[in-house]
Amino acid sequence: MILMDRYLMRQILIGMCIAGAVLVPLFSFLDLLEELEDVGEGSYALGDAFRFVVLMIPRRLIQLAPFIALLGNVIALGRLAVTLELTAMRAAGLSIMHIARASLSLGLGMIAMLVVLEQFVAPAFQQRALIQRSAALAQSAELGEGLGIWTRDSSRVLRIGNMGPKGEPHDIEIMTFDSHGRLQEHLRSPQADIHAGDQWSLKSVTRKRIEGERVITERMDSLAWSPFLSPDQIATLSRPPESLSPTQLYELVGYLRATGQEFAAYELALWRKLGGALTLLAMLALSVPFAFGSLRSGLGQRLVLAAVTGVGVYLLDQIASNAGLLLNLEPAWVALGPGVLLALAGQQVLLRTR
Repeated sequence: MILMDRYLMRQILIGMCIAGAVLVPLFSFLDLLEELEDVGEGSYALGDAFRFVVLMIPRRLIQLAPFIALLGNVIALGRLAVTLELTAMRAAGLSIMHIARASLSLGLGMIAMLVVLEQFVAPAFQQRALIQRSAALAQSAELGEGLGIWTRDSSRVLRIGNMGPKGEPHDIEIMTFDSHGRLQEHLRSPQADIHAGDQWSLKSVTRKRIEGERVITERMDSLAWSPFLSPDQIATLSRPPESLSPTQLYELVGYLRATGQEFAAYELALWRKLGGALTLLAMLALSVPFAFGSLRSGLGQRLVLAAVTGVGVYLLDQIASNAGLLLNLEPAWVALGPGVLLALAGQQVLLRTR
């Protein structure tokens, strides 16, 4: 049985490589077509578009992993069924559940690889891609659809309208409150330079101080200010949640929760990373029954059915995520729900196939 397990896992791995070799270049090509629309704006050239797409490949691989697992398993087991090897294995006493366990074992190894990519590779590459793209297009990172990002400590509230291509904050407001929650000071600046030691130099500052019933207004060319967030923390707040690593998301959710700020989108992104691993295993379990019908209906038809299933799962995941944020549902249930439902469906199908 050990030799048979190794043979099965080797064939499934080959099937996954075939699926990955098709899906990753296909979606990267679609990304390139989208980027070509911006070529010629600012200094954004064709080489920049190719560089952006290449840097996004680790993220695409993570996003496509459940579908690569689904199609790869169907390809591998379908090929074995066509050559009657699967029939011989069944005749030798190999059960469908045993074949499913071999697939799931390989899936666990795939998850381990994805964890490394998610933590150390994909976030760095994706953030670098976004920064280089913004710099070439001379764009700033719009935050919160015109509202900017808001953050605070015990007595101060900071609002940043947007971030420049080099990470410099623009459209800044700083409000200082006393221990009773009354506004003491309001600073407004169109831009700040960040110097050594993370010190900010606010430009063209308008400062309003409230003293009793009076509001005293001052205007200064520059003003030094010590922020309560590091540039890395501010950059984290300005990045799309899906571009952050699990560690960054966990720390950010803890900070936002501790300071009483909105953290639902970041918590959902954190849980969705775990949900992706669950979905991958569920896809592998669900893909096993597809292969056993390949002789009756043809491997091509089974691949089409598997692809349709994958698209349906993707749409379900997107709908659940958006509905969860809109309805303020528990992020863990929203993120893990599709994977749990798929796993239960896969279990039922496996039991019936037996």
